[in-house]
Amino acid sequence: MGNSVAYPVHRTTDPVEAYARARLLCGLLERRYERVRVGAELSTVADVRRMAALLPDAVYDRTEVREDPVTGEILPFEADVRTATDAELAAEVPLDFSCTELPAGVAEEEFVRAVGAGPASVGWEGRWPDEPELGSYASPKYDGVQLVLNSDECEWSRQVSGVHTVYVHVTSLGDPGRAERLAAAIGGSVLGEPERGC
Repeated sequence: MGNSVAYPVHRTTDPVEAYARARLLCGLLERRYERVRVGAELSTVADVRRMAALLPDAVYDRTEVREDPVTGEILPFEADVRTATDAELAAEVPLDFSCTELPAGVAEEEFVRAVGAGPASVGWEGRWPDEPELGSYASPKYDGVQLVLNSDECEWSRQVSGVHTVYVHVTSLGDPGRAERLAAAIGGSVLGEPERGC
């Protein structure tokens, strides 16, 4: 969704409810693109195992840089999450992946269920309908819906376990009127200041 402006429009402790609200918003897009982008931080071996079973080809990496104690060189993450032992994974977590396209055959609901306590994101890109009478026009480069699990930030860098937030993304200049209308359409409201989209 590029450098859109993102408005939080729904927050709940129920991930199923958050997903349902996000899907309602997706239904309001005039056009929704096929690709769904996902990312997550995996803090336990069990989290890694669930995600590796669902997304074995995602590019996993450490959340923190590790350096060789002698040379100071950055140590690459080289473990194969599909075949690594529990002990090997325990030495590597937390791991993450981002901007991974959800492959065909993997349902969005499966991803939402596989997320552990770490922050995660599901993003749908598309195009909001033009509303010239209200001064709102589509911005296909930026428009979309995002579900952030276990965080209250669009960039999902801060973990807040059990808090799930739905965002609408609009033009890079913002469109508070459209955000309010979209929020109202799902029984919500804009929940604070707009954020820079990720």
